[in-house]
Amino acid sequence: MHFTNENDTALRFPVLIGDIGGTNARFAILVDSNADPKIFPVVQTADHATIDEAIQSSILDRTSIQPRSVVLAVAGPVDGDEIDLTNCDWVVRPRRMMESMGFSDIIVINDFEAQALAVVALDEEHLEMVCPGTSEATGSRVVLGPGTGLGMAGLVHAQHTWFPVPGEGGHVDLGPRTARDLEVFPHLETIEGRISAEQILCGRGLVNLYRAIAAADGRDPVHATPAEVTGAGLAGKDAVAVEALDLFVTYLGRLAGDMALVFMSRGGVYLTGGIAQKIVPTLKNGKFRAAFEDKAPHSDLLRATPAYVITHPMAAVMGLAAYARTPTRFGVETQGRRWKA
Repeated sequence: MHFTNENDTALRFPVLIGDIGGTNARFAILVDSNADPKIFPVVQTADHATIDEAIQSSILDRTSIQPRSVVLAVAGPVDGDEIDLTNCDWVVRPRRMMESMGFSDIIVINDFEAQALAVVALDEEHLEMVCPGTSEATGSRVVLGPGTGLGMAGLVHAQHTWFPVPGEGGHVDLGPRTARDLEVFPHLETIEGRISAEQILCGRGLVNLYRAIAAADGRDPVHATPAEVTGAGLAGKDAVAVEALDLFVTYLGRLAGDMALVFMSRGGVYLTGGIAQKIVPTLKNGKFRAAFEDKAPHSDLLRATPAYVITHPMAAVMGLAAYARTPTRFGVETQGRRWKA
């Protein structure tokens, strides 16, 4: 593997930064290493046939700044010169992008690597604590993001460098533990007979959980979308939706505690994504914390580990900006993921 170090060529400014999701693409330009990112309006991926078209019409046509380098975070595996995105039709073709738009250097990484980078790039004002504790300055960290799916990454510090560790932790098994779980779990929709964490802890997973609770109680589900379940649960107007949110944060707490143990994350656990930001009141009602800390014989370790919700709407962009400013601060693997003109 090849990691960025002092012998690598630094990124040439200005740098175009992009966080490309299934529904939204967020862009910014970093003029130099001391500047704040110039953030552009959020782009709807469905409004543009290609990422090249989106960058040209939404960014380059709206500024006199000509980026020389590009750093993109994408939801999908980065493999080869044609990078397919998981939840949208865009394909990233770095070589063609350089030819058509004049870029000299393009780096493409995984979207949750960018979320992990953001953890050490954000100020405290963009972190909402949901479990008290003290974050060790160079302690390992975990990022969990319930959204369209369930993303996960670690961040490990060694030799004065932060190393993001992307993974598929959102697909680990999640099983019943309490008597209520045993009533609800038989009604959950499975994948080939299996209940992974993502089957519950994402947008469609919340609806899956809501329907399972209704079925367990012999009731007809009223709500059909994550937003409807979340709204009804937060408003306290629907007992099934309220319990769905309570169980959602309980199961998220269990998984967050498991990942904290895997990474020995004395630097904290960080929840990111739209769902976590919307349900902060439920995350603070004590059920997440109880499940997070309920890890005998290591409960004391978890009680000392803080957990936060990342509230910055452009967190991944800020993580990419931190990397673009000082690549040597981060051990980001670039082999097979960097293209130069």
